[in-house]
Amino acid sequence: MRTTVRRVAILSATTTAAFALSAGPAFAQDTEVPEPDTFTSMFTTTTTPDMVVNADGMAVPGPEGATGTWNFRINSDQEIICYDITVEGITAEYESPARTATHIHEAAAGTSGPPRIVFPNPTDAGDGTLTSSGCLQGPFTTGVAPEGTDTGDGFTLAEIESDPAGYYADVHTADFVPGAMRGQLSAVPMGGVDTGAGGTAAADGEWMPAALGALALLGAAGVGITAVRRRATD
Repeated sequence: MRTTVRRVAILSATTTAAFALSAGPAFAQDTEVPEPDTFTSMFTTTTTPDMVVNADGMAVPGPEGATGTWNFRINSDQEIICYDITVEGITAEYESPARTATHIHEAAAGTSGPPRIVFPNPTDAGDGTLTSSGCLQGPFTTGVAPEGTDTGDGFTLAEIESDPAGYYADVHTADFVPGAMRGQLSAVPMGGVDTGAGGTAAADGEWMPAALGALALLGAAGVGITAVRRRATD
C-alpha cells in the first residue's frame, strides 16, 4: 500500500504567473497531459550559473546574474511530471544535442550526467522573464543516444523520488553550451513542515503550513510553495 498525496501546490506569485502565461508544446515522443488530481512527491531547485560543470567536472560558470526557479510535481504511479520553470538572465539562443535545451539530468553536485527528461524551452512571458509550464507523461525520451540507446530509455520518475539530490535541472544556450545555470533537486515535504510561524495540523490529517519561508530549510531560497496534504492510502 503506498501513500498518495492529495494535490495541491499553491505557487509563489512568480511561478503562478508563469503557469498562466506559458504552456509548453507537446512533444513528438513524450505526451503532454492534463495535471493529475494527486501527486506522490514534489521537488524544487534554484538554478545558478556557478553550479555548472563540464563533462570533466570542471567549473564552467554560466552568465553572471542568471537565475531560475524550478518546481516539479510528480505522480510516479502514472509517470507524470508537472513543471513550472522561471528563468532570468539568459539572452542567447538555446542549444543542446537533446530535443530541447531544458532538462533534468542524472548526476550528483559537481559532476555531469545524461539528460533523463527534456522540457519545452522557457519563452518570454512579455517582461523579459522566461517561463515554461505543463505536465508530461512518460515513457520519456531525450533525443540523446551516445551509445545507440536514448538516455531517457527505461527511466522512471520513482528514481528521482528515491534520490533527488542525484538529479539536477539545467538549461543550455549557444553561448553557454555546458549549461547557463544549474541546481540540484530538493524534496518539498508533501505533508508540510512545522515552521513555528503559523503551521497547523488539522484533526482530519490536513497540513496547512502558512509560512512560505519554510522552504528555506530545503536550501531553495526564493521558491514559495505551500502544500496541502490529506492522508489517504490506495
